[in-house]
Amino acid sequence: MPQDAFHIRRSCKELDSLLKGGRINRISQVNKDELTFIIYTGKSTVKLILSANATGARVCLSATEKEPAPVAPNFCMLLRKHLQNAEILSVRQHGEERIVEITLHCTTDFSECDRVLICELMGKYSNIVLVEKGIVLGALKTTALMDETHRVLFAGAKYEYPVPQDKLSPTDGAGMREAFENFAQMRPEGWDNDVLSKWLFESVAGLALPTAREIVKRAEKPLWEFVPDFFENQPNDPYIKKENGVPTDFFAFAIEGGEKAPSLCKAEDEFYFYRESKKGFEDKKRKLEGAVRTLKKKAAKRLQDALERLKEAERAEENRIKGELLTANLYAIEKGVRCVELDNWYDENGGKIKISLDPLLSPAKNAQRYFKQYNKQKRAKEILTPMKEAEEAEISYADSISSAIALAETETDLKEIETELTEAGFLRAPKARAGVKKGKQEAPVPFREYEHNGMKIFVGRNNIQNDRLVRLAAPDDVWLHTQKYHSSHVIIAARGGQVCDETLLYAAELCAYYSDGRDSDKIPVDYCKKKFVKKPNKSKAGFVVYTDYKTLFVKPNAHKR
Repeated sequence: MPQDAFHIRRSCKELDSLLKGGRINRISQVNKDELTFIIYTGKSTVKLILSANATGARVCLSATEKEPAPVAPNFCMLLRKHLQNAEILSVRQHGEERIVEITLHCTTDFSECDRVLICELMGKYSNIVLVEKGIVLGALKTTALMDETHRVLFAGAKYEYPVPQDKLSPTDGAGMREAFENFAQMRPEGWDNDVLSKWLFESVAGLALPTAREIVKRAEKPLWEFVPDFFENQPNDPYIKKENGVPTDFFAFAIEGGEKAPSLCKAEDEFYFYRESKKGFEDKKRKLEGAVRTLKKKAAKRLQDALERLKEAERAEENRIKGELLTANLYAIEKGVRCVELDNWYDENGGKIKISLDPLLSPAKNAQRYFKQYNKQKRAKEILTPMKEAEEAEISYADSISSAIALAETETDLKEIETELTEAGFLRAPKARAGVKKGKQEAPVPFREYEHNGMKIFVGRNNIQNDRLVRLAAPDDVWLHTQKYHSSHVIIAARGGQVCDETLLYAAELCAYYSDGRDSDKIPVDYCKKKFVKKPNKSKAGFVVYTDYKTLFVKPNAHKR
């Protein structure tokens, strides 16, 4: 990703022309590395992202506003105190470095001054610092006096710029010529474009490797003449590179196979939005998968315990028989014996049974001991059987959530799954977001929606949506669900009309696709009218019972919306 001084220079020019004269209306902090400024430019309201993330450091406009942190961190509060309603005077690059300086005119009822928000976009060393008259007012990432660092960053300290890299300036043609001659002498065998691009990247400051490759490819005169001219005068011609429709890079110049972008900010925002959305999706997915694994592991352990105790309780009938045989043969058993062999009247073949005895107890008390064990095991069986069924249902429920997580396509798909796990007590409830009133509910995530032969088809994304979908469906709508597989609930909104076979097949293929059997060739899908679908009281989310159904065998098909 070419987030280098070359691109930052052009990005600053864009931002300066768009934001100069604008006023900061709101400041929020998304996470420990990222801030959002809502700015009114006089014509429209825009969102400015300032990120000091190691892999996504940037200053650019964004089309989306992210949720703020539940509690505003100290640096965010500091910025609100000093920069609220401030006027943006300029956005410029510091020298030829990866540093963006936003100069602001700040006024209050009692004072008026200029402050500078310095954004250092330097990989893992990225930072955002608020400075007034060369003195640090605060920093996103502070340092202390005892830290082993070349710079001190805390309130009241004098601000010092990061130490420049030990590289040539991209405008130093003479120095570049000397360095190139030394490079050429060390490689008498010659070089190709890749070797030259790498040398340029390692020797000249402010150029990412993709930018260096483009310079080498375009150069029509010696590099020491071409680079300064390219760095200073190359027009801003933003392009975004995509593979299979997915943004993979962005540039301030035309590239082969790239798409023309309206602006460098928009190209940058599209690239980072996709990358961060993908990362956010994967992080949340791992978190939910971990919660479900824990749930399933605990349920499996309880089930194993119940099964072992049930296995022991299965001997209850044997103990009852032994007690009755001992009672019937008390006259023939001598006290003090350790074992007797009696005729087993309950054996169809008329065999014998060996019965162990406690020699310290009388035959009658030995019989009572067996009856006590029988009664204890009988009660245990009565308790353990529903426990076993409950744990099996819990494991099936966990499997249904795992299936919904596996079928999720975006972070939005995971939102209600997270809510479901939180409400069930398997995840810790997140802190309320700043500025959100208690009791205020967010809009529900929409169902997956399709249309076939003029009929709407709705597909649930998770257990919560499946329940809502069944609840909202009309009695004569058609309900579908895979047989013996966890799947989304599907509703064909018949609304009193007749559902044709083609639409039924279309919906069944969707149901099979959004199931954990989507890799199979043929999936059985049950369907019936919604009026035959019932949700038992106090049952788990997504669980229903149904009657009067028929079954189709179909091949899973995603069917484009």
